[in-house]
Amino acid sequence: MEIRTAAAGRGWEWIVEGFRIFRKQPLTWITLVMILVVIWFVSLLMPLIGPLAINLVSPVFFAGLMLACKTTDEDGEPEFSQLFAAFKTHASPLITVGGVYLVGNIVAVAVVFAVAGGTALPTLMGKAAIDPEAVLAAARGLLLGMVVGMAVFVPVLMAVWFAPLLIVFHNQPPVEAMKMSYTASLRNTLPLLIYGVAVLVLGIIASIPLMLGLIVLLPVLVCSIYASYKDIFTMADATPATPQENT
Repeated sequence: MEIRTAAAGRGWEWIVEGFRIFRKQPLTWITLVMILVVIWFVSLLMPLIGPLAINLVSPVFFAGLMLACKTTDEDGEPEFSQLFAAFKTHASPLITVGGVYLVGNIVAVAVVFAVAGGTALPTLMGKAAIDPEAVLAAARGLLLGMVVGMAVFVPVLMAVWFAPLLIVFHNQPPVEAMKMSYTASLRNTLPLLIYGVAVLVLGIIASIPLMLGLIVLLPVLVCSIYASYKDIFTMADATPATPQENT
């Protein structure tokens, strides 16, 4: 499978392309993403088990959204059942990706607190009068911890970014899919960086009117990830998911 290197400006164009896909079925896409948001919030209400479980199965839901993206992009009618379709076809490899993502999150958070020190956060959040020098030291420690934590987490994010699409569309084994995702992300660092900055700016703008703009922005961003996949990977050998493809 060919991995292309996109021009830097494509980072913004992926979002434009995502909006084009979203605009074909806006109400369906808003509903699909809102269903997933509700599932995510409900999972957070279950202490410990909920957040762990949603991290594990997030790639399965994400793969379902990508199936809906493909259907929409090809002028078809996306179905709500597609959100859960990958549970029948590729659950095992996608949950493996979710496990790697979960472990990466845990390690990154552990690194943040290990570098910052156990007292950094309590010092910054303390209500009582605190020595300004202690607060400054805690802030420096936490900032350094976050930088180191991001250095640990970004490679994990690069490895899982395209992996669900490679699994559900190309039946790649999870390890191979993560390797290819990492390679593709590395080769496209600049457009992905521009994409990330654009997402951050749009997220701030969308959050201003009581976060109502996120109702449109979130599905557009989901579709934009599919657009970036189409731009970077060859689509010739992509195949629809079927129950027989489960690994």
